[in-house]
Amino acid sequence: MTTIIECTLLDFDVEKGEWDGVAKPVTCRRAISPSGLPFCDYSLNPYSGCEHGCVYCYAPRMMHRDPSEWRVVGVKTNIVERLSRELPGIKGRLIVGTVTDPYQYAERRFLLTRRCLDVLSKSQMRVTIQTKSDLVTRDSTFIREMGADIHMGITTIDDRISKMTEPGAPLPSRRLAAIRTLVGEGVDVKVNIAPVMSTISGHETELAEAIADTGVGKAYVDGLNLRFTDTERLDRMGIAPSDESVTLVLDGLRERGVKTELFKEFVELYSIKNDLQ
Repeated sequence: MTTIIECTLLDFDVEKGEWDGVAKPVTCRRAISPSGLPFCDYSLNPYSGCEHGCVYCYAPRMMHRDPSEWRVVGVKTNIVERLSRELPGIKGRLIVGTVTDPYQYAERRFLLTRRCLDVLSKSQMRVTIQTKSDLVTRDSTFIREMGADIHMGITTIDDRISKMTEPGAPLPSRRLAAIRTLVGEGVDVKVNIAPVMSTISGHETELAEAIADTGVGKAYVDGLNLRFTDTERLDRMGIAPSDESVTLVLDGLRERGVKTELFKEFVELYSIKNDLQ
């Protein structure tokens, strides 16, 4: 839960970057939340809301938020301070970006993710960063030095389809280039092909080939779970789950030497209520 506070976004004494989104300052009751994800103990979301506007996103409805307001970014003005207070004595793995993307465009301006990583680098936490943005390459040296790993999300290699299904996210061509750069710099990168949708039908091999060509060693694959999604909108767009595409993507990756793991019913693996701070 967040609380709006009386200040302006210009109160942030940080380097400004190009950004034309809508944002509001908020505070959080806590920075770190327990996570039920099978590979992480805690979660951290420097922002609330997400500019990416992915049509398959389930977060707004699970969090009882108006989807039409989800792309208004909440800038958690006190999260760095809260994180510094909560970290002592906590050990395990923390994932950054379970509900919103920590490297969405607002990060160019407000640098909350970068400042949180600076705090985490001085702790005993092992860190995973989940994103769909090539902006993560800005911090690649720092991320490598702190031993964090990155999960880059890719659902298609067709920029046109991406513009329709992930309108506010960087194009997949930029994400693939970012993966190649990160791998070349020695950063531990995995790919999240999630969700796999019918939009890649007939192009599964191309997707697997493009991902393998980046040099990444492991990919997580998850089918489209319709729970909490706007199914009417997906129907209008002709988007549906595709078990066949999931199988073909997995086979294509394995044939090209990429280790894979299938996340079945991913949403059921954890309770997102832990991320509602």
